[in-house]
Amino acid sequence: MLFSPKINILTQNFLKMKKGLLFLVLLIGASVLNAQIVFDDYFINKSMRLDYFHTGNHNEEIYSIDEVIEEPFWGGPSINLIDNFDYGKFKYNVYDLATNVLIYSRGYSTLFAEWQTTEEARNTWRTYSETIVFPFPKKSVKVEFLSRNKKNLWEKKFEYVIDPSNYFIVKECKHKANVFNVYESGSPTKKLDIVIIPDGYTKNEMKKFHKDCNRFASYLLNVSPYKEYQNLINIRAVEAVSSESSTDIPAENIWKNTALGTTFYIFGTERYLMSNDNKTVRDYASNTYYDQIYILVNTEIYGGGGIYNYYSVCVSDNKYSDYIFIHEFGHGFAGLADEYYTSDVAVEDFYPFDVEPWEPNITTLVNFDSKWKNLLTPGVPIPTPNIKENIGKTGVFEGGGYSAKKIYRPASDCTMKSISYNNFCTVCKDAIIKMLKFYSDQ
Repeated sequence: MLFSPKINILTQNFLKMKKGLLFLVLLIGASVLNAQIVFDDYFINKSMRLDYFHTGNHNEEIYSIDEVIEEPFWGGPSINLIDNFDYGKFKYNVYDLATNVLIYSRGYSTLFAEWQTTEEARNTWRTYSETIVFPFPKKSVKVEFLSRNKKNLWEKKFEYVIDPSNYFIVKECKHKANVFNVYESGSPTKKLDIVIIPDGYTKNEMKKFHKDCNRFASYLLNVSPYKEYQNLINIRAVEAVSSESSTDIPAENIWKNTALGTTFYIFGTERYLMSNDNKTVRDYASNTYYDQIYILVNTEIYGGGGIYNYYSVCVSDNKYSDYIFIHEFGHGFAGLADEYYTSDVAVEDFYPFDVEPWEPNITTLVNFDSKWKNLLTPGVPIPTPNIKENIGKTGVFEGGGYSAKKIYRPASDCTMKSISYNNFCTVCKDAIIKMLKFYSDQ
């Protein structure tokens, strides 16, 4: 078909205008997607806590609601409300119900996720109490729960709508306790807020707890990169009083009546020290502002634990307590993986070799471009031989994530690999700094 020149020119002009409009729409769309959520538009400066039950076995999971709680403090950032790290085994998205706008999100992991990789999970079902926290919304919200599948892709598992005016939202603090400052550098919404909660400290041992808090704060603030960014950190402590000193050691038939119910031998591993009483831990934490929970257990025995955006645990008086404190916080705060591969653990096939782990400091080389490729020492071979010439270099060293083969770490040695205080590698330091800046809205 033939067109006259006039019609052809009009058509060309129309197409140009259409392309311009399309570009403008795409530009506006990109701006909307990248726009910061304004805190005051959607939230009140306090917290909404959602306690739920996570039930399942090694490959199935079910969510069910426990209760919604209004807490008086919000310790999180006021600008960086949307998670940009994509860490964790689980994630929750909070949407404004009326507009379906994503207004808050966080990734996290839990004890349940670790238990799913144990032998016991192949033979039975268990239920764990878990918690998510977000700023208290002004209007109704939809909370969406996501879980990673075996390929590390997100799958939606559950959603729940919350009306903030619902009179069933609990407002009482079930475990009130005295709070004191250990180290303060500024406003909670502009800092990483750490709360230390004691377990196995009796009323007569609270003075010891105060001294221990100061000592452990110094452990953190004297380690790179925390010491260079200590102006971005607040540390507070809650006086949770226990009836008895120390903690449970089930294999030795030792049982202690403590505030948080911590215990050694989690999943049958002697040194793994955690608490199964999630609600009590959260109740005590709610006495103040917090982004990260650290449980300090009054014992000399070696042990601890740390789970990303869940909580961390350390013992008070072991000769390696300084190292344990920093190592476990690497898990709980920055999402760092264990880089060792020779110690016994209860988990099985924790990292599939055909999937890139979400943790920033290990790789299977499935998608190394997403990891520390930009931080490699120039000229270093991949994989990197663990020889004298490569000590101190950033490379790709085989062994990590509980496996001697097919999982790689960034350095010959690191605080996430061996008992070595103040020895984070370049990649782990980079991950910690990014997280510190995120919590301080930088």
